[in-house]
Amino acid sequence: MGHPPLEFSDCYTDSPDFRERLKCYEAELERTSKFLKDLIKDGNNVITAIRGYSLAVQKFSQTLQVFQFDFIGDTLTDDEINIAESFREFAGLLQEVEEDRMIVCVCVSLCVCVCLCVCVFQERRKRFEKESEKYYSQLDKHLNLSSKKKESQLQEADDQLDKERQAFYESSVEYVYQIQQVQDRKKFDVVEPVLAFLQNILTLNNLTVEMTQDFLPYKQALQLSLQNTRNHFESTREEMEELMKRMKQPNVMVRHGQQLTIEGHLYIQEKWALGVTWVKYYCKYMKDCKLLVMLPTEQKPGPVELTVKSCIRRKTDSIDKRFCFDIETQERPTVTLQATSEASRKQWIEAMDGKEPVSFTADALELNDTGFKFVRKCINVIEVKGQTQEGVYRTVGSNIQVQKLLNAFFDPKCPGDVDLNSSEWDIKTITSAMKFYLRSLSEPLMTYNLHSKLITSAKSENLDYRLGAVHSLVYKLPDQNREMLELLIKHLVSICSHSSENLMTASNMGVIFGPTLMRAPEETVAAMLDIKFQNIIVEILIEDYGKVRLHATLPELPEIRPNHICAHACVRANQFFSRAVLSLSCSSCKRALVLLEVVFVW
Repeated sequence: MGHPPLEFSDCYTDSPDFRERLKCYEAELERTSKFLKDLIKDGNNVITAIRGYSLAVQKFSQTLQVFQFDFIGDTLTDDEINIAESFREFAGLLQEVEEDRMIVCVCVSLCVCVCLCVCVFQERRKRFEKESEKYYSQLDKHLNLSSKKKESQLQEADDQLDKERQAFYESSVEYVYQIQQVQDRKKFDVVEPVLAFLQNILTLNNLTVEMTQDFLPYKQALQLSLQNTRNHFESTREEMEELMKRMKQPNVMVRHGQQLTIEGHLYIQEKWALGVTWVKYYCKYMKDCKLLVMLPTEQKPGPVELTVKSCIRRKTDSIDKRFCFDIETQERPTVTLQATSEASRKQWIEAMDGKEPVSFTADALELNDTGFKFVRKCINVIEVKGQTQEGVYRTVGSNIQVQKLLNAFFDPKCPGDVDLNSSEWDIKTITSAMKFYLRSLSEPLMTYNLHSKLITSAKSENLDYRLGAVHSLVYKLPDQNREMLELLIKHLVSICSHSSENLMTASNMGVIFGPTLMRAPEETVAAMLDIKFQNIIVEILIEDYGKVRLHATLPELPEIRPNHICAHACVRANQFFSRAVLSLSCSSCKRALVLLEVVFVW
């Protein structure tokens, strides 16, 4: 398993778990930096040591053999698996070459671009640590200000702390972004120069010409995997940059869909015989069970758990501290807590008391008759005028023109009353407008409900199962969604059939339409990393359009479950019947096969 992704939202909570995950990433990059230094050193030995050339190459081969890529997420794509295994392929080839080669001198240089990224990461790390220390030092001073001070002095102190907090948040978000970028792009920035280095060795050695020819198909397949991985990286990076920009603005740290409601640092008032002290805790509040878990940030006993009964904001004139509120718990009569700001206090009180709930509205386009009319008109014009145009769908039209077209077509007074054949609208504007419409639907075309299942199917290593699973899930789409998907995929198949002219392959279309047709319910880094699997799903729908018949009606198949036969046999039987049903076009034959399946199970 790889490292869990770092969420930008964790930069705002700055929890101990977040710090621990950061340390894991930093340790991994230190390990990678050491590996790169060893790799470059070994490569230079190959170049400079003529007499020891054979020994140096063998050492270089051994270094490649033992290294394994760490990755973000829980599953690799086929291309990433190919890249991850490439070093072992390289090592095996070098061992075979050394058996036939006596000595060779190759004047090439081995440079790894990711070294620069590692240097940038180290600089960003120093800045993050500096901003972190500066902010928490300022926060401690700020919280010790007396509420008896003049309002102007308090306001000035608040403004100064807000600046320090914003600088810390921005530094933290940028650091998380930088560390994940370096971690993610290692897959191609390290392998590509090593691949070029290896190719130069083989090309300049006359004794290995035959082996070079044998290596050529693997090299071409690896280069394709590298390019596909780079394309996935670029599409993911753009989405992640947008998320990073949005996350730089402080927002409510409330997580929905889980028990965990809110978390962050709080100062707890503890009364002793000789006076009162304020102790810093990292607190987590689970709204479902009204449980507040307090983790001490210093070397003290373990976590404290309190069951919250009520929560009340503390008046300013009742205590010589700011941002305070009281909670009544089952374990203690009253506990006084101090938040880090007024906004933070409001969030905690809202989470515990349900006051001032956050609500928002979003205007979105709908999948209706006007939308179908718009997509059909766009497709007709594109297939007549732009089907062979180089980079169709990849080149972007003017944003002003795109908005003008959408406003005119979706005008409530006269919807659909636009002539797309007019010279006013070029192909780039039409393709961009259609992508914008599909991307702006209130729910993505492939629906939130099926998103996780589709992603899971795309992560399967079994290509037959992957195709069958996508095929089965597509039939679970609502009729209107499936009709629109059928219309779009059929069009994209037509576009890709002219790839020799427009240079748009099914893989290219997957990169473009993956994030357009699929969208995770929540914007997280983990969801961003799954974009590459969204691309793969669209690629499957295009390449296997003849097999995944979107317009057909699939009968409901009973799932085979272990009864009196072993689980392995059930799995094999399910695969057999799924492939059989997939290959049939007659509905009667399908129903007969389903009955046969039921008989087989019992």
